Formats: sequence, structure tokens, C-alpha cells
Amino acid sequence: MAHASDLIASDIDAYLESHQYKSLLRFITCGSVDDGKSTLIGRLLYESHLVFEDHLATLAADSAKVGTQGGDLDFALLLDGLSAEREQGITIDVAYRFFSTERRKFIVADTPGHEQYTRNMVTGASTADLAVILIDARKGVLTQTRRHSFLVSLLGIKRVVVAINKMDLVDYSHEVYSAIETEYSDFAGRIGLDDITFIPLSALKGDNVVDVSQRMRWYHGPTLMGHLETVQVDDDLAEAPFRMPVQWVNRPNLDFRGFSGRIVGGTIRPGDLVRVLPAGTTSKVDRIVTFDGDLDRAIAGQSVTITLADEIDASRGDLICAGDAPAEVADQFEAHIVWMHEDEMLPGRSYLMKIGTRTVGVTLGHPKYRIDVNNLDHLAATTLDLNEIGVCNLSLDRPIPFDPYDHNRETGGFVIIDKLTHNTVGAGLLHFALRRSHNIHWQKVQVDKQARTEINNHRSGVVWFTGLSGSGKSTIANIVESKLHLLGVRTYLLDGDNVRHGLNRDLGFTDADRVENIRRIAEVSRLMVDAGLVVLVSFISPFRAERQLARSRVEQGEFIEVHVDTPLDVAESRDPKGLYAKARAGELANFTGIDSPYEPPEVAEVHVDTTSMSAESAADAIIATLQSIGIIA
Repeated sequence: MAHASDLIASDIDAYLESHQYKSLLRFITCGSVDDGKSTLIGRLLYESHLVFEDHLATLAADSAKVGTQGGDLDFALLLDGLSAEREQGITIDVAYRFFSTERRKFIVADTPGHEQYTRNMVTGASTADLAVILIDARKGVLTQTRRHSFLVSLLGIKRVVVAINKMDLVDYSHEVYSAIETEYSDFAGRIGLDDITFIPLSALKGDNVVDVSQRMRWYHGPTLMGHLETVQVDDDLAEAPFRMPVQWVNRPNLDFRGFSGRIVGGTIRPGDLVRVLPAGTTSKVDRIVTFDGDLDRAIAGQSVTITLADEIDASRGDLICAGDAPAEVADQFEAHIVWMHEDEMLPGRSYLMKIGTRTVGVTLGHPKYRIDVNNLDHLAATTLDLNEIGVCNLSLDRPIPFDPYDHNRETGGFVIIDKLTHNTVGAGLLHFALRRSHNIHWQKVQVDKQARTEINNHRSGVVWFTGLSGSGKSTIANIVESKLHLLGVRTYLLDGDNVRHGLNRDLGFTDADRVENIRRIAEVSRLMVDAGLVVLVSFISPFRAERQLARSRVEQGEFIEVHVDTPLDVAESRDPKGLYAKARAGELANFTGIDSPYEPPEVAEVHVDTTSMSAESAADAIIATLQSIGIIA
């Protein structure tokens, strides 16, 4: 929404040109529940005459129906667009609004105050230049105030406005304002916030929102709108080394090949030396192409197509960098993680990581610690739950170019995606590459898998048995190994119980431990396949994601999943170890099929229905499959 201007009627071209070159400020409002964030933005728009007459009519009707201010206008309704928000009088989702004044353009994100919606606040803050943190003058600095302030600092927002709201409810007391200013300043110093502007105001009454309040003559600072219009936002990215993630290789014809993307750091000119990562090839910029013609210079924030002087290999996800100040390349990092999903983070599980225009596989390590945002203590943790923040190591399935987050938010920030559901489950900030990422390399050997295959006269592979406890996995796996042994096939059987006596004796049966259990076995299986063996793996392995991880560790055609399918009541009736009885009695927690889920394979290479097949016939079917795909002759 733009302000009214006389130029619109008299000289629309002049108005559009002046509007185009106004600076843009992105800011968020955040704080605790019911501090008045939505009301403040609504009042800001209203007092700036940025609300259309039909919107005002709707606002008046809505205020009478679901408003919280009696017969007065409820400005929060301008922002709270969801029906649930209006019914409950709270903000749930992030509400974005664009508006402009004579001096500047703005994009504001109104973020939720409830702890359960912290992830929404992180989303809104990820692109902000400034944060407006509201504090209810009656309540002072609360837990959620500290939480949001810590996240603001963590996400690299350097400029903060502390809006001490509802001053009308404390009789515009200077003493109340000073006490809150002192308390917040002490906390802000501990989290590294030092560019803070305190403004006492009343969003409901309009004091110090746009116009100077006559009821707080003791305050001599700017109004909120005055500060937003004049605050200097340094364009740090323009001064940073050049960075442009390749979004698209632009090839409209045989004579043109350019790399399109948005510049996320620095400045580029024709003739500049650039380096394409992670490959490391170099060239010089030939042209900077846009729809409106070639440019002599492009800066951070612009979307352009760059052509290079040399024909080099680059594709989507690569990063074009300044030749004399390239990004780092690594595949293992330390990072802050903000967990954003109801299901806890599972260390050892393989997720997807999207950073810039590149998507790679990522495995998260156990948290080094979890941060208590109330007092900033570092707490021991084995995982992260919804809205928790921790520091973890992470390993990628390939090297990526990056900058530390505090150097460049665009090339150091990422999101974590669940491989199966494609839900965004977390967000992260890269700190630095681990030393082992640069120091550890894959050692090539002379005797490889192919050489071992020729000696063995059979290929190697993994036969992965999955099913409920008591389904008969171990029995069938033993028969298969015996038959393969008679055929002269070199094998090894990894059984779930046997492995827990040694390699995995430190693991329990929580979801996180089960993930780590299978991750280790997947890696051992990969080594055994490289050794030329047919490795038989008999584990419940209840989660599809970990079975997919195990499959990804070997080459295509080397993984045979066997679903030993037994109904729960049948498996429970067998109960050879008495485990189901203990689980039913509450003596055994996290037991698959009872209080922990089992995710059956969607499509397995071999399906064994133990209600209609004997163990012997199931083993024969598996042997036949191994023969049909060429693992054994």
C-alpha cells in the first residue's frame, strides 16, 4: 500500500520513478503474547493514512463483531487475517504487509508471540533488517521477550527497536519505562545486541506511533514511524565479496549460454575474475544481461544473467564467487539448528538440506548442547524438540560452497527437509567447516570390489530383512545363509540382537537410538559389500527413512529389501522372547508395534507372507531373486 501523493494525479511517471528508487526496509514485530504487535502495525497504517475507505468500513464492522476494544476500532484485525486469529484474538501465522511513505518503502512481518509458534517468528525474521520488539509496560521483560530477542541476535538482525507499549495503562510513567529500559539493556548486552532504540508508546491510543505524544513530555526521542523512516540500514552485502548462486543455466539458442540468479553479495562488473564452486574453475565476466539490456555493474539484490568468457561447466546449485575472495567448500560443519517440527530431530537420520539453490543430503549429529533461551544456559541434550535451539555437527553427502552465517546470511543459512514427507522440519546457521572436512579424504586402494568379485565368482550385495519382532526374520536369514554357503557364496549375517552385544551396545530403543542403530549397520554393510560379501541384515529397522539410507550406501542393484510380513497378532502369539507380554504390561517402553511405530516397505524386492509361506520356501524365493538379478549364478 502506497501513500497518497499529488504526483499520482499530476505526473504519474515522476511518481513511479521516485517510488522506484526509495530505499526498502524489511522489519518484523515480535515479543510476548498480547503485547500489541498487530494493533501497533494496524495503528501505524491507520495514522499514516494508508488504509483505504472500504477497508476502514470492513474494520469497523469486524471490530463490532469480534473486536476487543468495545465500540472502538480494533486495529489488530487489519493484520490478523485467519479466522482462528480473529476468534482467539492472537496471531498464529506470519502476516506480511507492504506499505510506503514519502520517504521509504516497507515490508513488515507481524510474527506470533506464542512459544508454540516460535518457528513462524524465525521465518519472519530470516530476511528482516530491523526488529521491533514489543514489551507490555505492565508486565515488563518476559520469557518470550528474551526468547525473541535471542533469536533476533542469532539470526543476525543488528538493529532493534524496543517498543514499550500500553503506556496508557501505567499512566505514562517515566519510572516504569526506565525500569524496563534498564532490565532489557542488561539482557541485550549478554546476547550481543547493542544498536537499540527504546520508544515508549501506546498502540491503542496512538502515542508516539506517528505523532509525538503530548502525554510523555519526558521522552525526547523519535516516534516509531520517524525512526523507521530515517534509520540507517547499512547494505553490508553490497560491501561483501561477490556471490551469486546459479538458479538456471540460460540457453535460449546455440550462441548464448548464461548463468541466471540473484546476487546475494558484493558487486560484479564485466571483466571481473570469478570462480565457480565447488568445482573451482575460473573465468572472467563477459556480459551482465537483463531484460532491459546489459549492465556495467550489478549489485547485491539484483537478479541478472552472467555470461563468461570461457566455456566452463556450471549448473543449478553452483556458486559464482569473486575470483580473489571465493567462498569455502566443505562437507562437514558445526551449525545452530532451530527445530521446527512436532516430531523430534533424529540424529543419524538422513534429511535434505537446502542452501541457496542447492539441495544435498545431510545427517545431523547429536546436539553438543541445547540453549535455554530464558537464561542462555547450555543444556545437555540427545535430540531437539519443536522450537528448541541447539548446536550440532552435520555431515553432507557432497561438498558445498558456503560462507559462515555471520558473514553472509544467504550463503550460510539453510533449511532442513524431511526426505519422505518433504516438510520443512528445521532451519540452521552454519558456523564453520570442521577440520576433518578438509583433512580426511577417501583413500584409493589397489584391490577393489571388482577384484574381489572376480575371485569370489559372484557379486556382492545387501539382503535386508525387515519386519516385526517375532516375524521370523532371523530364522529365514539363517536358512538363506546356509543355502548360499552350500553354493560357495561368501556371506556374513548381521543380526540385530548379536550386534547389540558389541558395536551397538551403547544404544537403547528410543526413536533416536533406533535411527543410530540402523545408520551404523548401514555403514558396516557398505564396507562388507566393498569386501565382496553378500551381507544378510536381520533388523526390525522400523523406519523407511533409515532403510532408504542403507539402500543409498550401496550401488543400484546391490540392495535387496525383504519384507517379512507377519500380522501383529500372529507375531505377538509367537512371542519367543516374551517381549510383547512385557510391552503390554508396561515393562518395556518403545516396543515396535505396541508403542513405537513400524513403517512397512512400500515396495520391497521380496515380500514374504509368513502366514502362507514356510521359512524354507521364503528362503528359496530370496535365493531365486538373487539369481535373477545376477548377484549369484
